[in-house]
Amino acid sequence: MPRLIRSAVLSNYVEVARSVGLDPYRMISEFRLPPACLKDPEVKVSAATVGRLLEESAQRSGKLDFGLRLADQRTVANLGALALLVREQPTIRKALDVLVGYMFLHSESLLLNMREHDGKVILSLAIDVDRPVPIRQSVELGIGFLHRSFQQLFRQHWKPQIICFTHAAPPKKDVYRKFFGTDIEFNQDFNGIVCASRDIDAAVPAADTKMVRHVQQYLDTLASRRNASMSASVRECIYTMLPSGLCSADSVAARLGVDRRTVYRHLAREGKTFSSLMDSVRAELVTRYIDNRDRPLASLAELLGFSALSAFSRWFRTRFGCSVSEWRAGRAPSMPTEAAYSR
Repeated sequence: MPRLIRSAVLSNYVEVARSVGLDPYRMISEFRLPPACLKDPEVKVSAATVGRLLEESAQRSGKLDFGLRLADQRTVANLGALALLVREQPTIRKALDVLVGYMFLHSESLLLNMREHDGKVILSLAIDVDRPVPIRQSVELGIGFLHRSFQQLFRQHWKPQIICFTHAAPPKKDVYRKFFGTDIEFNQDFNGIVCASRDIDAAVPAADTKMVRHVQQYLDTLASRRNASMSASVRECIYTMLPSGLCSADSVAARLGVDRRTVYRHLAREGKTFSSLMDSVRAELVTRYIDNRDRPLASLAELLGFSALSAFSRWFRTRFGCSVSEWRAGRAPSMPTEAAYSR
């Protein structure tokens, strides 16, 4: 089954599409999305299809910042019921904790992770659509939405230091600097936002504790209905742990609170193996990054969790039947292209 996302992700798509010369309803129809997704934010749609729609919208309009244009008018309200819990938190850190913990209620494909190191907090966003489709616009929409929402919610308390993207820099960066108002770095190891720990611990206006309890109970009820398979849980861990170079069956099992044999047993029941899931995630990620020639291959190998470039090269040839240089030259046996995934 495809991974789903609330159609709130397409809020103001009609206005933005028209502003850049596109017919939004024709685009929606072409990608076989239900017309209701432009009116009802609770309609669940395929995250992969939305990703292809956004990429094609950017390509046809010639606006590489299409995702940011969509994010420009977003607020935390786009998260639906989850927004009530996020905005009632007493600190930005607690609001981020809530967002990380309940994001799956908004989208099955958006994976948020927060970690702290050397006085900095890193909020990273990964997108798992279970197939190798281009996601640049989806990533920029996601990061742009997070930034705009917290900027609107916490105002002067929200002070991101760096915005990071794994994809290559656009020809012009002025739009990005204006949107985020801080340093932007491309070709990084993750997509996300870096803040100082002390900034997100600053107190913000007091919350309504009764509202928090009520909304939390409601969200916990929704969460209890979630029946994530072991393979889905393992994929999520692999996505977030690969860049650390510490992604193994043991480390994933530890994160899930079980032992490795338990992971293997449940995966076997689902007809999966840990190595096949690792291979699948790597294949999905590499097809997003391989055409970015600004990123050294050694850096790409690290991003995919390989300890050496030679290991990555061997894996790539085995997986795709060609070398990286042959892929880039268009000489792969059955090379998938962005165009191939845009329908």
